[in-house]
Amino acid sequence: MIESNINKEDEKKKKIFNKKPILIIIAFSIPFLCFLIYIFLSPNLSLIGESDIKIEYGKNYLEKGYIATYLGQDITNKVWIEGNVDNNKIGKYKLTYKVKKNNITVKRSRNITIVDQEKPVINLVGNQEIKLCPSAKFVEPGYSASDNYDGDLTENVVVKTNEDEVIYEVSDSSNNKTSVKRKIEIDDTDSPILKLEKGTDYYILLGNNYIEPGYNAFDNCDGNLTNNVVITGTVDTSKIGNYQILYEVADSKGNKSSVTRNVFVIKEDVPIKGAIYLTFDDGPSSSITPQILEILKEKDVKATFFVINKSDSLNYLIKQAHDEGHTIALHSMTHNYKKIYSSKEGYFDDLNQISNKVEKITGVKSQIIRFPGGGSNTISKRYSKGIMKILTREVLNKGYHYFDWNIDSGDAGNSKTSDDVYKNVVNNLSKNRANVVLLHDFENNYKTLNALSDIIDYGKANGYKFLAIDMTTAMVRHSVKN
Repeated sequence: MIESNINKEDEKKKKIFNKKPILIIIAFSIPFLCFLIYIFLSPNLSLIGESDIKIEYGKNYLEKGYIATYLGQDITNKVWIEGNVDNNKIGKYKLTYKVKKNNITVKRSRNITIVDQEKPVINLVGNQEIKLCPSAKFVEPGYSASDNYDGDLTENVVVKTNEDEVIYEVSDSSNNKTSVKRKIEIDDTDSPILKLEKGTDYYILLGNNYIEPGYNAFDNCDGNLTNNVVITGTVDTSKIGNYQILYEVADSKGNKSSVTRNVFVIKEDVPIKGAIYLTFDDGPSSSITPQILEILKEKDVKATFFVINKSDSLNYLIKQAHDEGHTIALHSMTHNYKKIYSSKEGYFDDLNQISNKVEKITGVKSQIIRFPGGGSNTISKRYSKGIMKILTREVLNKGYHYFDWNIDSGDAGNSKTSDDVYKNVVNNLSKNRANVVLLHDFENNYKTLNALSDIIDYGKANGYKFLAIDMTTAMVRHSVKN
């Protein structure tokens, strides 16, 4: 009985043991089946383009795109993106793309890196090649540095000075490096600058004493060399003629400069044929006179300014013109026709006022004048008949020289453009006389300003000489009509 029961139990165990492989297979198959079901029921999401992208700072990130499907159906419009990219900030950014279907969410990611690979820029003030005198020390002219991402990096520039070069280096926050060199040449090959006061052509009246008008010499390395100038040549003012005075100077390295002054001994009131006297009335002005002086300096031309009373704030322009070798002549204190032409006393009161002002500014008493409206004006008849006959005689008796003109630019009248001014001047020039040109430097007279360079260029190209009026200049006078 007992044995029988044992056999039954063994038999039962055998049945159970024979079923284990099936149970094990079933146990392992269920997750796999679930995975297959998940794969089958999950949406499909894929990215277009690379999943890791680098973009240069300053360029916008453009989405490459993505595709989502479910059981062959396009569900791309169901995709949403988490994260953002700041194109204006260097760094790493992550974009997560998600799509959901049947409570199953699928996601993909894209890594965006904003990088700065652009080098900073270094700008040097002054020349990239600098000449230094042998005894001189290098003085930094200046520099600046900027970066497309970091902005101003000037304070980060590292400067290394060697014997023959200066090296400027700078790095930005992304370790992009820039290096610029400034070459230094230690030598002295420049000749001294030798300039003559009163210009290279100088006129003196027969019988007068010749007094050296002055000169100065300056060297880039040795400084002021005026005392080293050697002068040769003589002037015999008892004989009419052209005399040459030679000025020479050399620096410590033997670099030489020389210039010749032509001294013309002439008779009084003998016109200099082919001369051009540029004369400017009614200045100075803040808008025009400084630019006229700049042009005259650039072209190495001397002119004559018949000034009137303006704000004392413009006195510096009269002083500048005088110091630069131009003639400061007298026009009027008030330019008020009624005041100056009502009587002889009224005219000389006005003239004395402008004379005193000019002398105070320049330190020189001017004896060169121009009547408002010219010596031939008829407007004076309104205030005093015959006044111009009296005044033209009286100013000469008092030692003044007065000048009218024989070329009118029309810049205060019929000339409407700079081309009109130019044509009125150059079309009336003559080699057979001295040419006194009437111009104006009153406020905003841009037509004269814009014509001036071309007038000078034309005169030089055609063999004319530009001179400033002085007391040896032959007077050009109109016929008196009142």
